Amino acid sequence: MPIKTQSDLPAKAILEHENIFVMDEDRAVHQDIRPIEIGILNLMPLKEDTELQMLRSLSNSPLQVDITFIAVESHISKNTSMSHLNKFYQTFGDIKNRNLDGLIITGAPVELHDFEEVDYWDELVEIMEWSKTHVTCTFYQCWGAQAGLYYHYGIKKEILDQKIFGVYEHKVQNRKIPLVRGFDDYFMAPHSRHTRMDEDAIRNNPDLIVLAESEEAGIFLILSKDNSQIFCMGHPEYDRLTLDKEYKRDLEKGMDIQMPVNYYPNDDVNERPFLQWRSHANCLYTNYLDYYVYQMTPYDLHWLPKDKR
Repeated sequence: MPIKTQSDLPAKAILEHENIFVMDEDRAVHQDIRPIEIGILNLMPLKEDTELQMLRSLSNSPLQVDITFIAVESHISKNTSMSHLNKFYQTFGDIKNRNLDGLIITGAPVELHDFEEVDYWDELVEIMEWSKTHVTCTFYQCWGAQAGLYYHYGIKKEILDQKIFGVYEHKVQNRKIPLVRGFDDYFMAPHSRHTRMDEDAIRNNPDLIVLAESEEAGIFLILSKDNSQIFCMGHPEYDRLTLDKEYKRDLEKGMDIQMPVNYYPNDDVNERPFLQWRSHANCLYTNYLDYYVYQMTPYDLHWLPKDKR
C-alpha cells in the first residue's frame, strides 16, 4: 500500500530503504483515486519511533492511505522537539471540522494514574466523543484502549502486582469476524503494561465482542458490535527491539523490572530478540483498513452523517 506522508518526514527515508512504498504529496495529487484518510493521535513520548512503527504497520494493503499525525495541545512533549511537532503534526483544533475514515489512538505511559488525573484527559474525551460522529472506525491501542473502554463503556482498570511485559500467546475466539480473518488459531503479540481492565465487565457488555485473549496476558482484542471501535490491549505495532529498549532503559533507571518473557533466545539479553508477531500484526492492520474503514466509509467524506451509527 502506498503510504502518503509529508515529503520531509524523517520516517519516510527509513521506510523507502525498507522497500515500503511511501508516496509524497506531489505524486499523490496526480492519482485519480480517493485515498483513505487516517488520523493517528500519537500519545507516545518517543513520537518519531511510534511514527515509524505505525507507518510500517499500515503498509500492507493495496489501499492508498493519507496519514495525518495529531498531537494533543494540553500536554507539552518532553521527548520530541517542538520543531518536529509544529512541522509534522496537527492539533485537534486543526482537524475537528473534518471527517476521517479512520482514527488510531496510541498508548501512553500514564497507566498508573487515574484517567481523570492525566493532564490531557479532557481533550482526549473531546476527541473520543468527536470520533463517534466524524470517524468511520476508531482503533484504540494499549492505554488508548483502556481509556476508550473507560470513557465509552464505563469499564474500570486495576493495577497488577507484576507488569505484563513480553511476547504472549493468544487464541482467536471468533474466526468468522473479519478483523481476525487470516489469523492462525494461536498467535503471538507484545504487551507492556502495569494494568488490566475489568475483564468480567468486558465479557458481560452486550455491545462488545472479545476476539482474542491470552491465558497470561488476558483479553487482547475487542470489537464493538456496531464495528465502529476496535480495542487492542497490546502493542502489535512494536518493532523487534522496542521491548529490548524499554527493558534496558528501565534497568538503567534502577527500576525493579523483570525480563520480557518469550522474547530473548534462551533468556539471554545479549541475543537478538525473536520477531514473532509481525505477520499477525500486519494482518490485523490490513483487516482494519480493508473491512472496517474502506468497505464502511462513504466515498465523499463531507457526506459522513452526523450520526453515522
